[in-house]
Amino acid sequence: MDFKQHIRVVPDFPQPGISFKDITTLLNDGEKYRMAINEIKDMISHLKIDLIAGPEARGFVVGAPLAYALGVGFVPIRKKGKLPFSTIDVSYGLEYGQDTLSMHTDAIKPGQNVLIADDLLATGGTICSSIELVQKLGGNVIGTAFMIELAELHGRDKLKDIDVYTLMTY
Repeated sequence: MDFKQHIRVVPDFPQPGISFKDITTLLNDGEKYRMAINEIKDMISHLKIDLIAGPEARGFVVGAPLAYALGVGFVPIRKKGKLPFSTIDVSYGLEYGQDTLSMHTDAIKPGQNVLIADDLLATGGTICSSIELVQKLGGNVIGTAFMIELAELHGRDKLKDIDVYTLMTY
């Protein structure tokens, strides 16, 4: 299936010159959403996955149903201050400032195999920070999965030895 047909492209959002790929139109269609999750599941079915982690917020809408489909647990990666228990944090640079991601300190046991899922791979900042969080807790990042990859931003290049699975590439 050509999932790109179900992605709304919004010009000049969030700023002029950006062509935003909006997955809400795909999520809105239950049949297509299920097909997308199942296709990603099929791509990664050969991996031995203990947990799926997903960064806030759209990593939740990809990672949680994927974890459910595989029968494994889901670990939310949140913005700093959003998790109610002891956390570890990683800060990373944005175009105009800095952001911090957090994960519960007991979310991953050393040696667990973790796939990180998100909606979009762009420059790689969010995914690299998510990988760092998993590794700080002793988890093995065995792959990353995305609905969309923006190839011209070269985020994949920052992932070095980690497998990248994408449903659509722009």
